[in-house]
Amino acid sequence: MNAMVKKIPTPANESHDRLERARALLDAGEPSLSELAAIVKLSPSHLQRSFTARFGISPAEYLAQRKLGTLKSALREGRDVSAALYDAGYGSPSRVYEQGAAKLGMTPARYRAGGEGEQIRWSLLDTALGTALVATTQRGICMIELGDDATALESKLRNEFPRATLERVDAGRDEFLAPRLHAVAEALAGRQSQVDIDLLGTAFQRKVWDALMRIPAGETRSYAEIAAQLGAPRAARAVASACAHNRVAIVVPCHRVVRGDGSLGGYRWGLPLKQQVLQRERAA
Repeated sequence: MNAMVKKIPTPANESHDRLERARALLDAGEPSLSELAAIVKLSPSHLQRSFTARFGISPAEYLAQRKLGTLKSALREGRDVSAALYDAGYGSPSRVYEQGAAKLGMTPARYRAGGEGEQIRWSLLDTALGTALVATTQRGICMIELGDDATALESKLRNEFPRATLERVDAGRDEFLAPRLHAVAEALAGRQSQVDIDLLGTAFQRKVWDALMRIPAGETRSYAEIAAQLGAPRAARAVASACAHNRVAIVVPCHRVVRGDGSLGGYRWGLPLKQQVLQRERAA
């Protein structure tokens, strides 16, 4: 009778299991990096590097996103703000309120109310790339959406910010919005322009968007190259996802990211426009 032989995991399988165990522990509680490393039997520095390479974010960022996701879900369900904060694992309400603009784009109470109280001014603009909807908070441009259908553009804005106070302003008739519209028009025409932006997204998405804005005009990078630049070489798909969730067309130049074989890949505003903008930048 043959004895049953237990399969010994390969180093790759063992590393995978340890990282999955670390993620499960972060889903269940709030261990420190050293505590996490001791449980999964890796050094803290090795765990930090390996976790970031596999999931695209560090253990601390993963925990922060998990807590923020729990908080968002509770607020959307109409939970009391204080209870939602503590249930999500925030020891002090002041911490999430202090970081509200960066994490939620507004305070938790306003997020719970669907953005009620947030002031967003917007306008439609004829640009070198066609019609653009440009929306801005007091902090900067929060949305540049391209398209041919004005009604559809407005619908996208209202879906993105469902209960914010949205005020449409005629182009050029608002001292606050007019210079911002001019700056966006210049940028969409391919000219140098300083555009203040208000990027709302996860920590990893903001890292990707920051990396995109450092790609020189006329050049491209692959999704894998951006991932490696961020210290997360296995996160090419997460980079592609961040590009797909970019709401600020051209100014955050996700059109400069292509596949590893040089093909265009995807583009939220259509591949013909991506090709057009890249050709224009290379020619310049």
